[in-house]
Amino acid sequence: MKNKVFSYVFGIVFILQLYAQSNGSIILLNFSKPLIVIVLLIWLYLSTKLKGRFHKRIFTGLIFALAGDVLLLLEHKGNNMFMYGLIAFLLCHIFYIRAFILDHKSNPDLKSPFFLWFTVALIIYCMGLFFYLQPFLGAMQFAVLMYAIIITIMAIMAGNRYKKVNALSYQLILYGALFFLLSDGAMAVNKFAFKIPQDGILIMATYMIAQYLIVYGTVERKLIITKTEV
Repeated sequence: MKNKVFSYVFGIVFILQLYAQSNGSIILLNFSKPLIVIVLLIWLYLSTKLKGRFHKRIFTGLIFALAGDVLLLLEHKGNNMFMYGLIAFLLCHIFYIRAFILDHKSNPDLKSPFFLWFTVALIIYCMGLFFYLQPFLGAMQFAVLMYAIIITIMAIMAGNRYKKVNALSYQLILYGALFFLLSDGAMAVNKFAFKIPQDGILIMATYMIAQYLIVYGTVERKLIITKTEV
């Protein structure tokens, strides 16, 4: 029941944010953007009571994501805000990685037959995107490279949960991680290389879907074999 209620509430925030992006309403934009993660934080807390380390780490990652959203709203006040936002999201991904590592530790001997190919594909994608952006990055090269490495590891570790958790949680979080890659890739291209038509809608839609799927997958998570604390 909670999942349905929060999905509906999140759907309203989703529509409000995309409407604000398309309409250029600064007031609605500033109001709805922080609500994206606030709704997810409340959903995660009420559904799990943060009883396990996995839940606590995802919750902490979301707090950093909320800070990143607010900092990026203030980007017009100076380039430092973008850098601070980047750092906040970097910490968000680090906490997601730390959560996904717990699932790996639950059954570290299990090897997925497609994991190597999945990992190689993600590395090629992120390396290709970085080398495409490199001529445009200037002094931001190192920061963007570090961010690309961390978010790639996050997606790889999401894929590494295969058959270590129930199928629904695995699929939701994996798709969420991939949507995060798409969202951040679009944002990087839009900021550094060229303006994407309807950039705000594309970036925010993929970002909101990513966070929603990760939280939904966290709420639904069940370990198949427990060799570590939940």
